[in-house]
Amino acid sequence: MGAGHASHRLYRPGRSPVHALPPHCKLLAVLAFVLVVVSTPRTAVWAFALYAALLAAVAATARIPAAVLLRRMLIEVPFVAFAVLMPFVAEGERVRVLGLALSEAGLWGAWNVLAKGTLGVAASVLLAATTELRALLLGLQRLRLPPLLVQIASFMIRYGDVVADELRRMRVARASRGFRARGVRHWGVLARTAGTLFIRSYERGERVHLAMVSRGYAGAVPVIDEVTATRAQWARAAALPVAALAVCAGGWAYAAG
Repeated sequence: MGAGHASHRLYRPGRSPVHALPPHCKLLAVLAFVLVVVSTPRTAVWAFALYAALLAAVAATARIPAAVLLRRMLIEVPFVAFAVLMPFVAEGERVRVLGLALSEAGLWGAWNVLAKGTLGVAASVLLAATTELRALLLGLQRLRLPPLLVQIASFMIRYGDVVADELRRMRVARASRGFRARGVRHWGVLARTAGTLFIRSYERGERVHLAMVSRGYAGAVPVIDEVTATRAQWARAAALPVAALAVCAGGWAYAAG
């Protein structure tokens, strides 16, 4: 995987122990943590509080401010809206909450979505804040993810800003000619803009592919940097999922009792 990826906006440079961990260690740790959280019975409310405390400890170790973490977690707002509707539309026994007749099963379902979804988003945000995109791609490659998927992700990251700049230039061109989208009658213009952007992006991709082939590309990008991990680094990365697994075991014991 060659160089050339700019630092993405979610990444916060630092020299914390979390930043220093190899990317594939952090990827596996976050995946294991999320799987443990999802496996936790929803009735063990205290377990989710402990999971949040574990993530708060990781954020403190990585020196990620709480305000930054909470602001970036706003991406889950659509899921929150969906969860809020569940008690109103779900069937089953109804309970009175603040004068409203809500479904008990819907309330538990909303709690399940909110708790597990929020913890998963928080873990992902911490991963993105402490790992550069280029390092994440190297980590995925180290974990033997199909090379084609890694290459697609690499080009998507590399040329995402290029496509966004092309769209911005098209918007400026429309505005300079007096166009203002004011209603349904302008949807046709916006649709043609989207079609033009697709064609230009496709043509750019063709040119890039031909340029790569002319330089010897044969379906695989050469790996310049190899990422490795010591046993100590694996142990530090495993601290989060192992602690979460202990909490999960306690949650199942609580639910069974």
